[in-house]
Amino acid sequence: MAGVFSRVFTCHVRNTFVPPLPQVKASRLFHGFSYGTRKILNKPQNFGINLIRKTETLAVHAIASKNAVAQKAVGYWLLGCGGMVFGAVVLGGVTRLTESGLSMVTWKLFGEKPPFNQADWEKEFELYKQFPEYKMKNMDITLEEFKRIWWMEYSHRMWGRCIGAAFLLPATYFWMKGYFTSAMKKRVPVFGLLIAAQGLMGWYMVKSGLEDRFPTQNDVVRVSQYRLASHLSIAFILYTGFLWSAFDHLIPAQKLAEVTKSARRFRGLAHASKGLVFLTAFSGAFVAGLDAGLVYNSFPKMGDKWIPDEILAFTPKISNITENPVTVQFDHRILGITTLSVISGLWLLSRKRTLPPRAYKAANALAIMAWTQVLLGITALVHYVPVSLAALHQSGSLVLLSFAVWLTHELKYVKRVVK
Repeated sequence: MAGVFSRVFTCHVRNTFVPPLPQVKASRLFHGFSYGTRKILNKPQNFGINLIRKTETLAVHAIASKNAVAQKAVGYWLLGCGGMVFGAVVLGGVTRLTESGLSMVTWKLFGEKPPFNQADWEKEFELYKQFPEYKMKNMDITLEEFKRIWWMEYSHRMWGRCIGAAFLLPATYFWMKGYFTSAMKKRVPVFGLLIAAQGLMGWYMVKSGLEDRFPTQNDVVRVSQYRLASHLSIAFILYTGFLWSAFDHLIPAQKLAEVTKSARRFRGLAHASKGLVFLTAFSGAFVAGLDAGLVYNSFPKMGDKWIPDEILAFTPKISNITENPVTVQFDHRILGITTLSVISGLWLLSRKRTLPPRAYKAANALAIMAWTQVLLGITALVHYVPVSLAALHQSGSLVLLSFAVWLTHELKYVKRVVK
């Protein structure tokens, strides 16, 4: 037996060849080993196919893992850009509430530098004195007070430029690396255009407050409410796009095994709620632009009446909707109550519908935030719109929109109706 092992081992080492099975008189264990080796060597094509298959599987897994990392990176970038837009809206609201927006009377796309010394500050202050806000409202303002409002506006503008850089530089890198899907390649240029439009609209809005369009000393120097509403709307649209795309990459919508007609109708109602949230926020821009929150500071009635007498005081009548502070506040109240009612009904319906699992959480969050937002609005109103409460109320509108976007995104695949 030892001789047989010796001969077989010598033959295997010298010739790298396993003898045919009948010539091997070894134990059953060695017999099995030799048979398996011979089977592989006699059929090399099977060995090659198996190796190729394993290599292909590993390659597929490596590509999938790389794609997953890329999609996560893009998703977090989109979420970060959305967060920066959120911050810009909050900062812009505080800038308006502190009446700082007209302190900078010039605009440069690049090279806007702050004053570095006393002479620079005095020069900037002299420029400010040439415009309506100083002449008609702030003639007693000191240089130190001017510095405070100037820095607020400067911070808002520089934050907008930071958004542009935070978007453009990573977008270029991701595009060159091939990280974007075909859908994202269509969205990225749109996002870029919206960011540019937002900056231009911001200056166009400020410019309306610097123009000589206030004929009497009793006029209130302010920016155009139409341009303010446009500026805010672009920010909301941009924020919605960033958030929706981030959800696509980070928490893709779940699918239902069976979509019913009631679930599809619920999806339609969710989109209607999102539209109402946007419309209510849009009307809030007119409230801010006209300081309409200061005309009636009682709730639920406006003074002693449900419908104030001045609601149609302007001519032509249609101009009351966007130019009469009383009408603007009344409309915002009605829209807020309507939005709250629809979202509350949506939440009740969600308890009785078969929806994707995360949609229930989104509906809960949306309902809670809707009630919180209305309470914030009422509190700010009855306390004569202090800066802190007004800023929270404006921020709350974006939080409410975020939950509405989340809910509709979770219902993304609730489309096909099973008959």
